[in-house]
Amino acid sequence: MQGFPHRYPVSASAKKDGLVLLDSPGAPQLASAPPVEFDGPGDQWSPESLLTASVADCIILTFRAIATASGLEWNELEMNIDGTLDRVDRVTRFTHFDIQARLRIPAGTDAGKAKQLLEKAEKNCLVSNSLNAEKSIAVSVEVS
Repeated sequence: MQGFPHRYPVSASAKKDGLVLLDSPGAPQLASAPPVEFDGPGDQWSPESLLTASVADCIILTFRAIATASGLEWNELEMNIDGTLDRVDRVTRFTHFDIQARLRIPAGTDAGKAKQLLEKAEKNCLVSNSLNAEKSIAVSVEVS
C-alpha cells in the first residue's frame, strides 16, 4: 500500500439537460442522472446509488484484505444495502445504511471466525466510516 494521503481525482461534466458524465483516470466513464425520487429517469446510476454502492464495494474489498491476512477461505460474498436519505434539521442527508451480507464458505471453514471477520470489515470500511450515518449489519454465513 502507498503512504498517506491518497488522492482520487474525478471529473464530471454535463450540459443543461441530460446525463452527467463521470471520469477518473484509467476507469471507464460512468453516466449519472437524478434518481426517480428527484424526478430523474431511474435508468442510470445516481449520486445516491453510487454512494450506497461505494459502501458495499468498500466492505467487500476490506473483507477480502482481512480474510487474506487471516488465512480465511471463502467462496462468495453478496451485499445488499439499503441507504436511507432523509431530512434532519432541514438538511437532506443519508441517515442509515441497512446492510445484509451473505458469505459463502467452503466446508471445514470456521463459520464463527468468518462472521467475526466480516463484522470487522464493516467496522473498518473507510467509506462508511467517512459518512455521518448509522449502520446496521446482518450477516449470514452459509457452507457451500
